[in-house]
Amino acid sequence: MRIMVCYDGSDESREGLMEAIKHAKAFDAEVMVVTSALSDHKDYPIMMEPVEQNLNQAQALLDENNIICKTCISYRGVDMSIGEDLVEFARREHADEVIVGIRARSRVGKFLLGSVAQWLMLKAECPVIGVKKMMTR
Repeated sequence: MRIMVCYDGSDESREGLMEAIKHAKAFDAEVMVVTSALSDHKDYPIMMEPVEQNLNQAQALLDENNIICKTCISYRGVDMSIGEDLVEFARREHADEVIVGIRARSRVGKFLLGSVAQWLMLKAECPVIGVKKMMTR
């Protein structure tokens, strides 16, 4: 089984990563941690350094849990949204499941910015699990 986790270093994506760890242990699965970036950013190492640091932190956490993992940056053109890129990546890499962190947004926020999680849930060819950030008590 191949689990794809959409990861950008946010609290929400960290929650998704924690859920992927649970699923990987339960199903003896491989995890792919993926970040989408504009293709012109690969020419600007200073812009990609934080992205690579986030992926390295995710890799370290998965290594600590003895989970087979690969980290990827999916480069997209300016004419492609993050959601479209991640759906295409999941299809190309034959993901069996996609996990994405979600957060509450206003209707106007969704209208103006779109929703990566919503796009994934509607367009991916495999099951998509949306994981919300747990509130601390």
